[in-house]
Amino acid sequence: MRKEKVLAEIRQAKKPVSATVLAEKFGVSRQVVVGDVALLRANGLDIIATARGYIIPEKRDEHQYLGKIACCHTPAETKSELYEIVDLQAVVVDVVVEHDVYGEITGQLNLRNRDDVDGFIGRVETSEVKLLSELTKGIHLHTIACRDKAHFDLVCEKLSYCGYLLKD
Repeated sequence: MRKEKVLAEIRQAKKPVSATVLAEKFGVSRQVVVGDVALLRANGLDIIATARGYIIPEKRDEHQYLGKIACCHTPAETKSELYEIVDLQAVVVDVVVEHDVYGEITGQLNLRNRDDVDGFIGRVETSEVKLLSELTKGIHLHTIACRDKAHFDLVCEKLSYCGYLLKD
């Protein structure tokens, strides 16, 4: 019963909802909520854990284009890189790095605008964690959601112009 209530809260939320908030609402520990969400995911529900909390991704329009880009830049340039993408009304879905020990590591971002970027950068700056790209000397991938291939190409052109795309 609680799992269904947790699912309903995540579905109804207009923004990511944290395990801590859900735990307080249902009078259980954060770990119990994490377990509930793990069971919901194991049953096939598409729930994404972001740094801000749980979300259920929006259904993608059949015309929406997903593309991958390879980038390389300094940590100080991260905010500018992300701004360039969202300013073109594309979505930064995730960041992916290839780690020597763990293999591919993916961080869900779902950044849609400058406020999202500012929140992400703020969390990085106020925590003791590093950007995933710092594990790989700045090399990382992003999945970018665009209206279509032409929109994706425009994002790539802008990032290339700014010097953020990884060169062959």
